[in-house]
Amino acid sequence: MKEKKPINIHEVDQSEGDSNQSDLRRNWQEKRSAQTKKQLAEDEKYFIHQALSTPCLNVIQECEGIYLTDIEGKKYMDFHGNSAHQIGFRNNYVVERLKQQLDVLPFTTRRYTNLPAIELAKKITSIAPESLNKVLYAPGGATANGMAIKLARYLTGRYKIISMWEAFHGASLDMASYSGEPMFRENTGPLMPGSLHIPPFSNYNGLWCDDNKDNSEKILEYLEYMLGKEKDVCALLAEPIRNTSVHIPPADFWKNVQYICNQYNTLLIFDEIPVCLGRTGRFFAFEHFNMVPDIVTMGKGLGGGIMPFAMVMANEKFDIVSHKAVGHYTHEKNPLAARAALATIEYIENEFVLVNVRQHQDYVRGRLMHLKGTYDIIGDVRGIGLLWAIELVENRSSKEPASLATERIMYRCLDNGLSFKITGGNIITLIPPLTITEPELDTALNIIEDAIKQENNKSSQS
Repeated sequence: MKEKKPINIHEVDQSEGDSNQSDLRRNWQEKRSAQTKKQLAEDEKYFIHQALSTPCLNVIQECEGIYLTDIEGKKYMDFHGNSAHQIGFRNNYVVERLKQQLDVLPFTTRRYTNLPAIELAKKITSIAPESLNKVLYAPGGATANGMAIKLARYLTGRYKIISMWEAFHGASLDMASYSGEPMFRENTGPLMPGSLHIPPFSNYNGLWCDDNKDNSEKILEYLEYMLGKEKDVCALLAEPIRNTSVHIPPADFWKNVQYICNQYNTLLIFDEIPVCLGRTGRFFAFEHFNMVPDIVTMGKGLGGGIMPFAMVMANEKFDIVSHKAVGHYTHEKNPLAARAALATIEYIENEFVLVNVRQHQDYVRGRLMHLKGTYDIIGDVRGIGLLWAIELVENRSSKEPASLATERIMYRCLDNGLSFKITGGNIITLIPPLTITEPELDTALNIIEDAIKQENNKSSQS
């Protein structure tokens, strides 16, 4: 067994989140109560340690709406939520329907179907474009992506998958192969064969593009070149909008990608697991690009922030592999999960959640663009709907990532009752529940501005 060596914070990859081993993290946790420290120690004792979740940040007692409450009674607005809290935590509409379902049919043995599963399939295909009219359910997002790839392999007789560096499609070994984040890929031994990568889309200070320009044309050229050289590619797997760093391609980008894929009989699979259900102001993110992919995967918030649940959507012309097992899972048609998903969609429709998102989009954009124009530490602001990124830099002239400043800002915000995700070490990613009100948004943005102002003043004085 390898000897455990001390962790150097500067060697920790921060592609997917804030560090859980830094001095700033330890100093913040020193302020917690004896009860919290005791429970965190218990957690650390019994769970296998892994990056991003050990040691844990805090101990949560309760959740409701946009709030988490820890065991000390402190409430936090959660602008993270693992992208699973579109309709808020402990949504009463979903909870009541789950209770009703629990009393009647909490599980269905495989080979049998059930009414919630059928009703959900009818509902989701009525919302989706006409060409997405067949579904398969899965117990989680990584599994759904695996099913989509398996289906693409069956359909084409080919096995290679093109995906993008820096993308995330799940933490399982097969999805780590197709994802592009080092933390999930390195030191795991041989990955899946046929895993190919192209540069990620970027529109700010990226490795693959010039300042104030995007790299979409370069990606299209490289994709066409790769498809011309690689003869066994079955599909391109991609996020229509990069969730954690919030990079949004031009309106015609995915249509051009699809055209190239079609020229080489390559399927286009969209991973909408974190951004579906209205996060971008549309039910599906691909609706912003005036095209429809061949296969779509959904998940995270699909279970109402309660049940783990995901699905694959495709066209009926792809329903030609009945002699194969695409997703033969124990909880394939879980009636509880299907009921949660159905209730989630009903709530989004009945409460006009998409209208709420589109109204908030303009307000958030205005506030964040004002911050960008005011504070030199903000290098870029990107967003759509209620999915936003604030990229922090040492100063705009150097554009050097301000990772330590970003972490200090996070702990200031936590002290003032706001939780959010950090991406790449220096990107504040804001993912609030879609049910948030404007006064709540205002409070959160005030907390962020105050923390950024303090850090900006500090850096300008040094």
